[in-house]
Formats: sequence, structure tokens, C-alpha cells
Amino acid sequence: MQAIQRALRKSLILSLVLTLCLPLGGVLLGVGLGIGQPAVWGIGIAFLGIGFYGTPVGWAIAYAPKKTLARIVSAVTEEHLYTVGEIAAQLSLSEKDVRTHLDTCFQKQYLTGFVRQGDTLLLNENQALGKQLLTADCPACGARFSYSRDKAFCPYCGTPVRREKP
Repeated sequence: MQAIQRALRKSLILSLVLTLCLPLGGVLLGVGLGIGQPAVWGIGIAFLGIGFYGTPVGWAIAYAPKKTLARIVSAVTEEHLYTVGEIAAQLSLSEKDVRTHLDTCFQKQYLTGFVRQGDTLLLNENQALGKQLLTADCPACGARFSYSRDKAFCPYCGTPVRREKP
């Protein structure tokens, strides 16, 4: 849920900045024309263009789709709706749209911890593979010991491991 919230927050900030460019551009254009500074009114015109074209793009293309994805993730994680039909009924979307949005959520890793089997979401109960134990002889103290890759040093003298024997 945190990944979709971060993406949603970024889209919201982008949309707000693009929206603020429109009135700011108008003010800069007016001030620039009033004081006779072409650089100021040129920046105002640029901000007006960015705001005019960017505002609908920001809200309709950047923010709104992510808001829908966040709502679907919320329906699964907080409301415990685990079938496409339940999610579609709750959110007033078509089942086809829900399937598409679920695929997007899985691709962008917004919905982790679940596996989709057909139209049903199941809890992913797979476990991480165990750590592989390796053996080595310490070059400093001569001790033979087992270690994992994340703790590759001699437990007796602290010397880093250089060779590994499976």
C-alpha cells in the first residue's frame, strides 16, 4: 500500500504544480506588461502555456488513474475483497476494468503479498528460499566453519572468508 501512496502523492504534487502555473503565468504576464519587462511577461506566457496544457494532463493522465489503482489496492488490503466480482461491485467498475487494473497493480508492485488465480486473489504463502550454508577453512586461525553469504567471516577470529566450499 505504501508504493501506491507514494506514486499517488507524486502525481498529486505534479498536478498541483501544473495547476498553479496557470494563475502564476497570468500574474507574471500582467506584471511584466505593466512594468515593461519582456523577460517577465515571456516567463508568464511560458507558465500560462504549461498551466493551460499541463493541468488537464496532470489530473486526467497522472493523478486519476493512480487514484483508481489506490482504491483497488485499498479494497483488497483493507476491505478484504478478493474476487474480481466483489471489487467491481464495490467500486462500480466493470469486471474487465478491474482485471486490467489488477494486472497494473501487480506489474507496478502496488499489490504485494497476493497471487491472482483467474478472478480470485489468494494470499501468497510462499516462503523465501533458505540460506545456503557454505564451509571454509580460516586462513588466520585454521578453524573449519560453516557460514552464509551475508555473514562471510570466521566466527572465531573475525577474518573475512576468501574461499568457499559447498
